[in-house]
Amino acid sequence: MVIRNNIITGKTGEEKAVDYLKSAGYKILYRNWHYSKNAEIDIIAQDKDTLVFIEVKTRKSLNFGHPFEAINEAKLQKIRTAALGYINETKKEYKSFRIDGIAIIGLNNPKIEHIKNIGQY
Repeated sequence: MVIRNNIITGKTGEEKAVDYLKSAGYKILYRNWHYSKNAEIDIIAQDKDTLVFIEVKTRKSLNFGHPFEAINEAKLQKIRTAALGYINETKKEYKSFRIDGIAIIGLNNPKIEHIKNIGQY
């Protein structure tokens, strides 16, 4: 059941990312927000006046590469599409917006890495 284990790992990583973001003062607005069949945002949060679209990648170890390696240009384009869809649907005003990446390495006592503005517009 490799697929099921990957889903559990991903969900666990997202929980760790939410905890991390809350402790950093972010307000969590949505989780797993779907714009279309192919465009999803793991976490939508607010960092002061900035709307933040966050992609979370989790790995149990670095045996198969760093989690950020999975956030390629194709993935960023899907996130951009979903982000613009969210902005158009909600019609809320924000001072700015950005795409961040969070890497979770390990599930017990994980190492958390956060890159702000990973997907510059």
